[in-house]
Amino acid sequence: MSRNQSGGNDGREEILAEFKNVTFGYDGEAPLIRDLSFCMKKGEFVTLVGPSGCGKSTIFRLMNRLETPQAGEILLNGGQSGQKGVGVRCGYMPQQDLLFPWRTVAENVRLPLEIKGGMGEKEMTERAEEALSSVGLSGWGGKLPRELSGGMRQRASFARTLMTGAELLLLDEPFSALDYLTRLTMREWLLKQWERERKTVLFITHDVEEAVFLSTRILAAGRRPVSELLEYRVSLPYPRTEASLNTPEAAALKAELIRMFREGEK
Repeated sequence: MSRNQSGGNDGREEILAEFKNVTFGYDGEAPLIRDLSFCMKKGEFVTLVGPSGCGKSTIFRLMNRLETPQAGEILLNGGQSGQKGVGVRCGYMPQQDLLFPWRTVAENVRLPLEIKGGMGEKEMTERAEEALSSVGLSGWGGKLPRELSGGMRQRASFARTLMTGAELLLLDEPFSALDYLTRLTMREWLLKQWERERKTVLFITHDVEEAVFLSTRILAAGRRPVSELLEYRVSLPYPRTEASLNTPEAAALKAELIRMFREGEK
């Protein structure tokens, strides 16, 4: 385990996303984020942790261009977020699956293709079937969301996120509404998906064990306003199993993150 302040581009690996001295606050409120800088390298699985209300989801909204920084800039593949030709899109997966109940599972999954346009009905259907197969839902495309379990709906939601074609996936506590045993299964499943796809992932969770299990790096936010993110590198080798969490390094990292959480809530 190593810890340091997360900063900008170190120049050694390809940077996919970067915050440079970003400041943001909602109208009439004190800044949630002040002069924040951090970066993500292509293919990383980075988890963002911190006390409730510290601005984690706001970082997602800024990166996905749902909010605009009051100062600083957000770069994607070296270009400013939203700039024509930058070539990086963000796929967003929220806490709830948000599948439309009146559409079949396959129709939900193909929705990004419909929005993008330029693809025929047959090709969209085939792409949706391939995506469902990749997340273990082959044969379930004709079902309605209510006919699936919670974990299956989250897998369908992940398949829909992949269909955006995004290089950067923003996953905002996607397993928080699931029961404990289903969460264990889903985090193992997600790790296998990441190892296969090698997308760049920014993941939010309040579960420190989940963060340690999944991440190549953990970025920890403290009190508001967030002006720095403490970086914890997770050197546990992949592929990981539940036994990985029993190592002394994993135990020490979990203890450090819990201590950080408690200090942030004082």
